[in-house]
Amino acid sequence: MSVLPAAIRAALLARDEIALIDVREEADFARGHPLFAAQLPVRRIDEEAEWRLPRKDVFIVVYDDGEGLAQRAVTQFRTLGFAHVDVLAGGLAGWRDAGYELFEDVNSYSKAFGELVEHRRHTPSLAAPQVQALIDEDADITILDARRFDEYATMSIPSGRSVPGAELVLRAPIAAPDPATTIIVNCAGRTRSIIGTQSLINAGLPNPIYALRNGTIGWTLAGQRLATGQQESVAEFADDDAQIAQVRARDVAYRAGVRRIDAEGLQHIRAETARTLYCFDVRQPEAFAAGHLPGFRKAPGGQLVQETDHFAPVRGARIVLADDLGSRADMTASWLAQMGWEVLVLEHALDGPLEYGSDGAPTPRGPEGRYKRPYEGTDNPEAAMQAYLDWEYGLVDQLARDGTHGFFVI
Repeated sequence: MSVLPAAIRAALLARDEIALIDVREEADFARGHPLFAAQLPVRRIDEEAEWRLPRKDVFIVVYDDGEGLAQRAVTQFRTLGFAHVDVLAGGLAGWRDAGYELFEDVNSYSKAFGELVEHRRHTPSLAAPQVQALIDEDADITILDARRFDEYATMSIPSGRSVPGAELVLRAPIAAPDPATTIIVNCAGRTRSIIGTQSLINAGLPNPIYALRNGTIGWTLAGQRLATGQQESVAEFADDDAQIAQVRARDVAYRAGVRRIDAEGLQHIRAETARTLYCFDVRQPEAFAAGHLPGFRKAPGGQLVQETDHFAPVRGARIVLADDLGSRADMTASWLAQMGWEVLVLEHALDGPLEYGSDGAPTPRGPEGRYKRPYEGTDNPEAAMQAYLDWEYGLVDQLARDGTHGFFVI
């Protein structure tokens, strides 16, 4: 059975649960796909489907671009017990012929949302030469890298320190205790810089706060050298620091409409089998491995906002976040809510019996079919880096043309 593109668009606008799955390889997916499509290649369905699509009767629509993969995918999904699996009528060409937008790259709607945040809030930023000048004059600044630690260690801004995105509201005041110190947040490109900077502004930190405009790509295009192998992080905080961060983050979450539940509320939600539920622990991996609630998956908050389509491919699902200190979950929830998700924060999240070690996630994918981002490493041609930035600059207009996103910005 096939589903018309108009019916999928209607489901997205109604915020019905739907998993629109591109079953091609990631490199093909990155050349063009609907805004809320998630990518799951045919060769990985058996390994990933039950993990990423936790409810067997969720509505799944698969598509390819004429390669003959979609029908194979339907068979695989049904063999796994998924009851409602259909094919997009006409495949990707059918979507395009209906006059609907195709978005390039990966994690596209998170990146588009980041651009909308900057557009609406005029998130302040500094160009790479401006930041280099501040470094050269030994100005009172601190540079915080909002990516995963391994990304930071691979290549980063000289003198920068690692503070992954959901940790910023907690740890930035430790890195810059003097309100006069300028905080500069960077990532590889734009999204995590914008979201990290705006997180600190939303939380009311008193410092001057800026994004590094265009991240390490902008740094490289300016002819400035990146550091490799840096290991500096902002790791320590006291109880008072955690309490202050909790108050700040909770206020932001409240303004975004985030609701809070306790253990009884979580039990009630888990009993609602007609809804897809994702439960994520948004702490860093080492904290997760040291003890987490049963049934909660590892999803560090900054990455969850950046890679929402990977972690939660069922658009319209419900999300519950857990965090022992609260600030990480509240800040992460504030962004997911603005991205149109129904998201709740679990209070007293680590009370009760815990599990240890892995969450049982599928093995990571290998290099086969992978799309190499123009911000990975320092060996990409300048033209590719600039083209990537130009694409990001155009996402706000493309969101407006598409008309399905439902994002808002506090």
